[in-house]
Amino acid sequence: MAKRPPIVVIMGSVDHGKTTLLDYIRKANVAAKEAGGITQSVGAYEIAHNGQKITFIDTPGHEAFSKMKSRGANIADIAILVVATDDSVQPQTKEAIKIIKESETPMIVAINKIDKVANTEPVKNDLMQAGVMLEGYGGDITNQPISAKTGDGVNELLDLILLTADMENLEYDPEAPASGFVLESKLDRRRGIVTTVILKNGTLKQGDEINVGAHAGKAKILENFLGENVKSLIPSAPAIIMGFETLPNVGAEFYVGKSTASQEKTRLENKPATLTPEKEGTVRLVLKADVSGSLEALSQIIKNLPIKPKQKLEIVSEGVGDITDGDIKHAMSTKAIVIGFRTRTIPAAATLARAQGIRVVESEIIYDLIKTVQETLASLDKKAPKGKLEILAIFSKKGTKQVIGGKVTEGQILNNAILEAERGGVVIGSGKIVNLQQSKRDVKTVEAGLECGLIFDCEKEIKVGDVLMNY
Repeated sequence: MAKRPPIVVIMGSVDHGKTTLLDYIRKANVAAKEAGGITQSVGAYEIAHNGQKITFIDTPGHEAFSKMKSRGANIADIAILVVATDDSVQPQTKEAIKIIKESETPMIVAINKIDKVANTEPVKNDLMQAGVMLEGYGGDITNQPISAKTGDGVNELLDLILLTADMENLEYDPEAPASGFVLESKLDRRRGIVTTVILKNGTLKQGDEINVGAHAGKAKILENFLGENVKSLIPSAPAIIMGFETLPNVGAEFYVGKSTASQEKTRLENKPATLTPEKEGTVRLVLKADVSGSLEALSQIIKNLPIKPKQKLEIVSEGVGDITDGDIKHAMSTKAIVIGFRTRTIPAAATLARAQGIRVVESEIIYDLIKTVQETLASLDKKAPKGKLEILAIFSKKGTKQVIGGKVTEGQILNNAILEAERGGVVIGSGKIVNLQQSKRDVKTVEAGLECGLIFDCEKEIKVGDVLMNY
């Protein structure tokens, strides 16, 4: 047996300094010429501190990390919980604490932003109340005050990581077939399927046959975290592999060797559910994302959304890469909405979507997409509109008021009415008609089939093609 470096994950609440800490550690402990080779998409990198290696992994979010843990994928050896002195324990902090405890991963607390607020006692008290039993307060969890901005205390934090790793007695068998976990998997237009793995045991060699559940491939190209071609890698190194024919699941365990009967069981368990018959009042989704980690995070959040009795939500397909005409055709056949997280829609797919009236919603921010799904679900509870106005022209805008022209397609529209604005079937806001005209004359109502002009007071900017609904 041989000693292996620790694998460390950094967790905590938004804006508490996780990314700043990772950036500082990387820049301070990786040679400048090498640091330029590290990309955000790798998701893992090695540093050297006092002559010893440490591997850091960058999780795609609490949801995805939690899913990895729920599969029993004990990827990290040590978890760093980052808590800011100016914000203390937040709901996301508590969520991270829960995940770390459930995974039974050794924890070190990094109390960050001491350059802004030097007093760490309030944070320590809040952590104790959240169940984190710190050293010096009757517990055994170590903590280190730091400033990820200035670097104060960061070297001491790295010392604590190495000390904890020594206590954990991390070892591997150099002669064993390589095994570990999938960190990331994506489809690269130029190189094909690119998979990032983290080694936990054995020696991974170029040309090895690799199995991940139902997915198999050969390490035709093997790179280190800097993107350099290598012949072999040992734990706890991140490895970039090219050679899979299909995208392996993030968080899944990989091993080198021939497939066994147990993999057939995994394949059957991971087989996508067949599409249920079309039902009225169901929101169906086609999910696409840039990489599989992003896709799993998006999918898991959507699956965990609270659903009311009259609301039904169904994910009809999931995939990695650009939104293609195949995705649009799938959405056409299932009457689904296409949701893209950090993706782009190829021109042919965009043209087909416009022609067929398929909604495609893309965003770089995951919670904007979640909001779209929630608003679409909420629309299932609504009664039939009393009036519907399609926007044909925008004449002017001043502040929150817009002068617009449209046609009443259903029912009637009333002056001074409160209307909801919808775009692509999704409510984007609401506003009030402050003036309603027909043939340049003020009117109280406009009936179906007639065109009109109006001044609409709304926080959201209205665009041609939007629909105003009077409920």
